[in-house]
Amino acid sequence: MGNLGETLDALRSELIDAVNAAEGLDALEQLRVSALGKKGRITHLMKEMGGLDADARKARGQDLNALKTDIAAAIENRKSTLAQAALDARLMEERLDVSLPVRPESEGRIHPISQTIEEIIAIFGEMGFAVAEGPEIEDDWHNFTALNIPPDHPARQEHDTFYLPGENSRESGGGRTLLRTHTSPVQVHTMQSSKPPLRIIVPGRTYRCDYDATHSPMFHQVEGLVVDEATHMGHLKGCLIDFCRAIFGVEDLPAKFRASYFPFTEPSAEMDIGCTREGGEFRIGHGDDWLEILGCGMVNPKVLENCGIDSTKYQGFAFGIGVERIAMLKYGIPDLRTFFESDLRWLRHYGFSPLQIPSMVGGLNP
Repeated sequence: MGNLGETLDALRSELIDAVNAAEGLDALEQLRVSALGKKGRITHLMKEMGGLDADARKARGQDLNALKTDIAAAIENRKSTLAQAALDARLMEERLDVSLPVRPESEGRIHPISQTIEEIIAIFGEMGFAVAEGPEIEDDWHNFTALNIPPDHPARQEHDTFYLPGENSRESGGGRTLLRTHTSPVQVHTMQSSKPPLRIIVPGRTYRCDYDATHSPMFHQVEGLVVDEATHMGHLKGCLIDFCRAIFGVEDLPAKFRASYFPFTEPSAEMDIGCTREGGEFRIGHGDDWLEILGCGMVNPKVLENCGIDSTKYQGFAFGIGVERIAMLKYGIPDLRTFFESDLRWLRHYGFSPLQIPSMVGGLNP
């Protein structure tokens, strides 16, 4: 048995050395088959035990099983090492850059809302208006009270306005906080912080509890304000007529002003532009029909006084324009909700090239 034990120890050492020296999974598999396969060396030795007596066969079987277990364990360890090495090598060779690649400029599109806002800014910029901005979270005083909107006005009700939890600004006298329902609070901030003459436009997001094909909970406005000692209704009408003709590209666009009511202007008016709906075709600037386009008026003296401006010396006009409404009319977009659905197919159809952004330098069609 001594020679037999030495023979198995030598075989064990030989096979383990060969396993540890295997340079790949394929070579290791060949070693496994040659040692443990149906015709392998250890399997062959186990088959030879048939000629031994019972005691010798039992001892021989235990030794061969131990050898088989050692070799199988060595093969599994080597296999794990080689597999990890192969994975590391593959990861190094096939390393991926998971960061988003730069999109080709030709594929990027400017959203119609952004395009329309820039068009409006470009038009009024040529008239001498400056852009003003302000917070989208306002207090009750700036959003309603300063603008002469009475406490029982429908716009101040819970079902029309997004009020925020708590009464954070009550300590400063501003009342409840809310998402602004129009960009008019920026006019209030400007009149409080600056002295006349003032000539500003205020683009931005606004929020109201409404949602259907022509209304959304969040939408965009551009409001305008002029305050000086000589501005009158004629200036308001001329300014807005020129704007509508420029934005729609119709030089002789018919326009008219109808008497209306807004708490923050007196007198107040709705502006209509000429259009046609004959034969199911809608066109701006032609026909005998009219379309309401915006609201406007002379700034109510109470608003001026609330903002610390002497209404016996200064007067002015204000107007409000719905950006989505202008975009829908100008670019033939039938449903307001599609502006906010993030559909790339829609954006590719209605969007604009980054090189077509309007400006006061380049005009509406750079």
